[in-house]
Order: sequence, then structure tokens, then C-alpha cells
Amino acid sequence: MLKKSYSTTGRVCRTTFKYANPEEAESAVLAGEFNGWSLEANPMKKLKDGSFSVTVSLEAGASYRFRYVLDGNVWVNDPQADDHAPNEYGEENSLITV
Repeated sequence: MLKKSYSTTGRVCRTTFKYANPEEAESAVLAGEFNGWSLEANPMKKLKDGSFSVTVSLEAGASYRFRYVLDGNVWVNDPQADDHAPNEYGEENSLITV
């Protein structure tokens, strides 16, 4: 799930990324173009219901590819992303437009 909240200037979008975690992973990280696909920059918080969540500020007026990385090595997409786009590994990335 993606929840978007724009600043009063409209230049920044605070975006909450939430992943339901049907895999029952112990940890999750948000990796994407906005953080250089880092596996450390945006760790996600595990919620009481077992899902994961993190909020990041993104520059508005752009689209970004992203994925969730579960337990350090399982890359998954957000089924509720704005769209999906192929990547160079023959898979797809999730896409968010802000």
C-alpha cells in the first residue's frame, strides 16, 4: 500500500510504503532509485499485525522504481504499486509516481 501526502509547496511527497508480508519475513528494507537501491538506507518497521512500514520523502513530479527486500535477500514487488516496469534482470520492479 502506498499513501502519499504532498507538502504545501507540492515539491515533496511524504510517502508511506506498507507491505502486508504474506511471506512472514522477519525483516524488510525499502530499496529503490531514490536511495541508490541501498539495503541499509530505509529499513522498514515491523508492525503488530506482521506487516512492514516506512515513510520517506520523495521529490514530486517523478516516477521511481522500487522493491521490498525481505530477510536480506528476497526481492518482492508491491502488488498495489502505481505500476510495474521491467528491469535488467528479467523481472519487474514496482513503480511509484509522485
